[in-house]
Amino acid sequence: MKLALGTVQFGLAYGIANQSGQVSQAEIDRILNLARGNGIHVLDTAIGYGDSEFRLGQAGVEGFNVISKLPDVPEESAGLEAWIDSQVSSSMKRLNVSRLYGLLLHRSVNLTGSNGRVVARSLDRLKADGLVSKIGVSIYDPQELDSVSRAYPVDLVQTPLNICDRRIITSGWLARLSDQGVEIHARSSFLQGLLLMERTAIPSKFERWSSLWDSWHQGLAETGMSATKACLLYVMSVPQINRVVVGVDNHLQLQELINIARLPVLSKDWSRMICDDPMLINPSKWNLL
Repeated sequence: MKLALGTVQFGLAYGIANQSGQVSQAEIDRILNLARGNGIHVLDTAIGYGDSEFRLGQAGVEGFNVISKLPDVPEESAGLEAWIDSQVSSSMKRLNVSRLYGLLLHRSVNLTGSNGRVVARSLDRLKADGLVSKIGVSIYDPQELDSVSRAYPVDLVQTPLNICDRRIITSGWLARLSDQGVEIHARSSFLQGLLLMERTAIPSKFERWSSLWDSWHQGLAETGMSATKACLLYVMSVPQINRVVVGVDNHLQLQELINIARLPVLSKDWSRMICDDPMLINPSKWNLL
């Protein structure tokens, strides 16, 4: 199963279309059991996802490969290695695991900045000690990989990819990473839920892209597809993507995504939806709209 389960909703009320808030512990148990039973073996979490790690540890993550992410590292180099060790140790304790499948930097600049060598040395040691299998970065823009590739030979990259945001493909980086044997995980398949909203429910601050939304909903009507199906099948159809990270608020949503992921890949051309405007495709900028 190409799906991976994102768990930010387990620790935070997340997503522009989220109406149910943080997921309950009982529902987390149901979601994880459903994932296990359907061949989903990768969990994506982060130290910065509220109490997601702790709640995963309570539920039990046996049978899953767990990926977590370091928060922004301190600027001071003194004690930095000890800080990283402490962060990883605390993360594994909350998760109740003895090792992590993957450890990502939430900000790639931590690997390429003034303390990059110290960070790299710490990551190498964690990997050598068998505490982490794969080291990587979570990026917001493929341009970050220009400097990352010169600083560190990453094993895993998590990148945004959706019907609107195809920069990882058009930049050439998707092909390069694949050729290098780097594991590639796609996130933001639904653009944090914006692509799943009804046309009339899209917040007014996004109306500057009204022609894009009109085209999107017209295309969905023409094909009879749900927005969820169109979005997920597009990302699933990209062969170089090893895992598609999806987050859910309940087990019924996960079952829907599992059912979609088992369908033939998407054949419709959604190229009219491509957008290069960072104010739309980078959700971290939405608070500036």
